[in-house]
Amino acid sequence: MERIEAELLTDGGNDAVVRMPGRRFPGVLVQGDSLHILRSDVAEVVEACDRGDLDEARESAGLLLTNLDALLARYEAALGEHEIPRPY
Repeated sequence: MERIEAELLTDGGNDAVVRMPGRRFPGVLVQGDSLHILRSDVAEVVEACDRGDLDEARESAGLLLTNLDALLARYEAALGEHEIPRPY
């Protein structure tokens, strides 16, 4: 294990926005349980598509998109607060 110093641009809770040493742009630190939930949400969409249940797939995908939009908004707000341009 290597110990480093990183810039914490938001609180240290779930989905912290962090800039690692040597990186121009920050990233989002996703906790393991949150990563597992995200993977499960994607799997729900795939399974609904496999069953041909497009209504359920659309609903699950919509919820996933809402969660990703919130994460992206948090990231963009952190960049704005620290006057860091978006990488996209």
